[in-house]
Amino acid sequence: MPVLGVAGWLLAGLPLVLAGWFSPGAMAVGGVALAALVVWYGVRGLPETVAATGAQVGAVFAVAVGSGVFNAVFHSEQLIVRRDPASYAQYAIWLAGHGRVPIPEDVAAFGGPDPALRFDSMGFFAQDGVVVPQFMPGAPILHAVGEWLGGLFLAPPVLGAFAVLVFAGVVARLVGARWAPLAALTFAVCLPILYTSRTTFSEIPSLILLFGGIALMLDARFRVRSGLTGVGYLPASRADQPVGAMRSALLAGLAFGLALLVRIDGLRDVLPVLGYGGLLIALDRVSRASDKRIFPDGRLGVPLLVGLGIGSGCGFVAGYVLARPYLEYLSDSLVPLLAICAVVVVLTVAGAAVAPRIRWRPIKRVPEIAAALVGLVVFALAIRPWVQTVRRDPTTPEDELTARFIEATQAANGLPIDRTRLYYEESLYWVIWYVGVPVVVLATLAFAVHVRRLARGGGFVWLLPLAIIGWTAVTTLFRPGITPDHPFASRRLVPIVLPGLILLAVWGLRWLRDRARRSGYGHDSRFSRLLLAAGMTLILAPAAITSFGTAFTPIERGESTAVAGLCQAIPANSAVLIVERVTGDRFTQVIRGQCGHPTARVKTLTGIPAEIFGDIPDETDVHRLIAAIRTTGRTPVLLAAEPSQLTPYGPPAHVLTLRTRQDERSLTSPPNGTWTLNANVWMSIPV
Repeated sequence: MPVLGVAGWLLAGLPLVLAGWFSPGAMAVGGVALAALVVWYGVRGLPETVAATGAQVGAVFAVAVGSGVFNAVFHSEQLIVRRDPASYAQYAIWLAGHGRVPIPEDVAAFGGPDPALRFDSMGFFAQDGVVVPQFMPGAPILHAVGEWLGGLFLAPPVLGAFAVLVFAGVVARLVGARWAPLAALTFAVCLPILYTSRTTFSEIPSLILLFGGIALMLDARFRVRSGLTGVGYLPASRADQPVGAMRSALLAGLAFGLALLVRIDGLRDVLPVLGYGGLLIALDRVSRASDKRIFPDGRLGVPLLVGLGIGSGCGFVAGYVLARPYLEYLSDSLVPLLAICAVVVVLTVAGAAVAPRIRWRPIKRVPEIAAALVGLVVFALAIRPWVQTVRRDPTTPEDELTARFIEATQAANGLPIDRTRLYYEESLYWVIWYVGVPVVVLATLAFAVHVRRLARGGGFVWLLPLAIIGWTAVTTLFRPGITPDHPFASRRLVPIVLPGLILLAVWGLRWLRDRARRSGYGHDSRFSRLLLAAGMTLILAPAAITSFGTAFTPIERGESTAVAGLCQAIPANSAVLIVERVTGDRFTQVIRGQCGHPTARVKTLTGIPAEIFGDIPDETDVHRLIAAIRTTGRTPVLLAAEPSQLTPYGPPAHVLTLRTRQDERSLTSPPNGTWTLNANVWMSIPV
């Protein structure tokens, strides 16, 4: 139900955003109705797919509710735009209040165009007379609900609780309901999950859609195989399950595709779904050619790909219309990924076409070789720091900013200064920081066992989950594509990598317990329980221990109050000029979106060293813009980080003072605390 509700809300919200009609009233009618319709369509006639006791269900819901309440109590307040969460927050605030994007520049409020005016800021592009938010609109469409209900930062904890339920549902289907509470609790206390469930990130909504898609596809497979019995499954009791299977497969593809509407990186995550759908179609054609239904799952391929096409189509339309500058910015990585997708499409079509003519013959030792390759990949990632140091020489302004950031972070961490380092070779150890060595070892074992079974022609139910987890984990760990400071960089592990490894580790623990019982070590019930408790502790404890250092420390608290005070200090009918670079980066969209005043930055001088608080503009430009604003009948208001930057134009007044906590920026060890964050804004009204 969480994934179906989220999918329905996104399907209703996107066309309203495109039309400029996104509002509480429209979504209260259309959004709620469509979400309810999608939920009803997905669960209608659904048989009991998981054998679970009331205690097991209650334990999962207790973990989910506890996660939501805990993260709501310790939620973050990232409104001042320094990093991605605040960009998402300002996007959601603008969308909730105005119902449309892009954002108008309102040049007329500054007396018309001027070469010294800038309307872009951190997280917001200026293009063709409008301001375009940096990211895809899916997460802001969801977070806007919190803004409408008076608590923007209460939406992420609710989505985090939904993520716990969705993930536990997948575990129950693949491992068994008795293992779902352990997996859910480990997932919920994992630091990156806590971190992204407390503020406006896009990773948790993406996780809901991706793992929700897996759950729906597992249900589709269960429905089409109405007589299937296995771990956690009950026989279907309705005659219309093949039709229901088509519905579940269609909705699974829709959920996978809508992941692109939330994060454009979702294109990489759902790439295995495309190949899997093609494989289903190919196997169905083989079944039809033999006049035997030897593979009933094959009929799910078409609805899966249709749903995937609809969902991903929504993502591509949103990206092209609402986030084109962002996609252009990512073109160096996005274009090759699109090329890979095109190759997969061609191979999928070709494979489905020739599948009935192929005569497969088993190759000796392939299962063992495939299992060994799993261990080899993990071993290669483990030794990578000793054989490779990942570096990037700055070639663009964005690369230069990243290099400066890494250099400053290295200095703060007491590390050798090397501004070209990216620390990507440490990525497997990032995973170990957050879930521990036992989870990685058990997950590797489980993956190898499943790959071996698949190579032998069995365990097909695991093919799609393994393909998504394996492909995303390897590509993410090879090239995380993010500034490598933690906990910020840990967000890359949230949608697939960490939950996927926890899922596999829990299955691996169950497999070891079953092997021990078959080997005669499980006859002593006390010993069996002790062994199981030890395994559960090894899975849960490392995640809990790592999270303890920051779990009870909310970050950037006080920003809501500080921003409200800033808005109150700015006179009505003002046009705001920000005359200092850092303040311009952080507050341009804050004042435009939250305070409701036309806001622009004044282009700074080039070719001179930056001040400690950032570059400042030419005074002649500022005086000219002040005069131009006055001709419109508005009050010119100037903002900067230091009073000395405003004294040439009028007496400064201190309008924002903030001292709070921010994320630690750890490069070579797990984060275990927070840093101080200070912010100051001074205002001047020229006389």
